[in-house]
Amino acid sequence: MRVASPNPADAARSVLRARLLKRRREVRPGERLHAAHLVADNVARHLHLKAGWRIAVYASLPSELDSAPLIEFARSRGCRVYLPRIDRARASRGMRFIEKSGGMRRNRLGIEEPAGGAALGARWLDMVFLPLVAFDRHGLRLGTGGGFYDRGFAYRHWRLAWHAPPLIGVGYAFQQLERITPHAHDVRLDAVVTEEGIIRCTTG
Repeated sequence: MRVASPNPADAARSVLRARLLKRRREVRPGERLHAAHLVADNVARHLHLKAGWRIAVYASLPSELDSAPLIEFARSRGCRVYLPRIDRARASRGMRFIEKSGGMRRNRLGIEEPAGGAALGARWLDMVFLPLVAFDRHGLRLGTGGGFYDRGFAYRHWRLAWHAPPLIGVGYAFQQLERITPHAHDVRLDAVVTEEGIIRCTTG
């Protein structure tokens, strides 16, 4: 029986992911909260959210940059805030967006998500803020490996004229890498906001 040899690109991503996840876990709670407020300030300064916009924001895990200040800011601007909800069927790896307006529950990955509510299609959002493990200036994003966002926004690969909504990564400045080797399924970011400012991504 022939055994497939590991893909070097996948192996490199795994090494990067492990190293940066460890570094992210080492951020102290006070530093994490301070960085989260700086991120919200940078969003206010550079992205100009408008009342009535439908904004998707991730529900942060303890190791991720806290999304609560960003959610609070979006609501202060009159935006409607949506959170991703992962389909219960493990095989689908699908993701929908539900308005944050009622009860919450934890999914199988330990992430909080809306317990109920009508789903909104990804392309009808006005802006999306995504968590990340690493990124580069060309818009490549390294996530935790689930592929949920890449599947949710895969239509951007074949839609040439309309790439809405803008995809904005959220993370620490130390998560920026010189270059991430792209995979065919990767959906690129339009910008990344960190505690130090905003990085407008190129197409590579």
